[in-house]
Amino acid sequence: MAEAIVELRGVSKRFRERRAVVDLDLEVPYGSCFGILGPNGAGKTTTLRMIYGAADPTSGEIRVFGTDVRVDPRAVRARLGVTLQDNVLIEEISPVDNLRIFGRYHLLREPELGRRIDELLDFLELRSHADVPVEALSGGFQRRLSIAMSLMNRPELLILDEPTTGLDPAVRLALWGRVRELRAAGTTVLLTTHYMDEAQRLCDEVAIMAEGRVVARGAPRALITAHLAREAVEIDCAPAEEVALLDGIEVAARLRVDARLMLYVHDATSVVERVHERDEAEARALVVRPADLEDVFLATTGTRLGETG
Repeated sequence: MAEAIVELRGVSKRFRERRAVVDLDLEVPYGSCFGILGPNGAGKTTTLRMIYGAADPTSGEIRVFGTDVRVDPRAVRARLGVTLQDNVLIEEISPVDNLRIFGRYHLLREPELGRRIDELLDFLELRSHADVPVEALSGGFQRRLSIAMSLMNRPELLILDEPTTGLDPAVRLALWGRVRELRAAGTTVLLTTHYMDEAQRLCDEVAIMAEGRVVARGAPRALITAHLAREAVEIDCAPAEEVALLDGIEVAARLRVDARLMLYVHDATSVVERVHERDEAEARALVVRPADLEDVFLATTGTRLGETG
């Protein structure tokens, strides 16, 4: 437990006849950025809800900061912050007033409350809209405010449930920068996301879930190496053509999605040359790219991220 800020042992969650999480073992190291990936319905949000005490496991044990969440949920919540998928804001009042009210929930008093509000307005770049009613803010500013509120109590553990879904690229990049700063300052970050670039840029480790279970876990690059290979070659190729086209070509793995064949190789150059040699028309479209976590997810579950499992 000394090395894990979150530890789950044999955790299951059942909703009537549906098993949302099944015999889950998971540890989140102190000071890391840890990602949970998976399609809709994989059990990601249910897992987070159990970690921060909003839902009780049907069986198993969950410890956060070494404390059983079911025994002392208030002690756990006092030391963590949570940003939900949907913003929970009072829309009729300003960001400053939202922060002030939320700070009082955490028993902050002046002058500390005012100092913390000022820090968060600057950290999340909210000062230009600090006194504008929330209902008049863009989605990006509302998301920044939601994250600011989850940081009000200086949490040791920050839980972010799909923090950048639906945001434009510039806002996503800005929020990634804030997450990196928090991690560098010692905050442990636990997030779920559908964005592979987000996971690869931010996370020290990821756990890929499907149907309530972890099917793969590790550092992003290590997962790609373990399950596939460094490069991917995408080819438009009908199933009937596949054997003849790839005869004699060595690949680490291959996957098919409809008419698209994906080959995972350590050196794409020789594979591309061999495919063109065998392709009499010499007009077959090829895409060469680095293999990524979505490839790993497809290889381990048969489902693309963002799809329903």
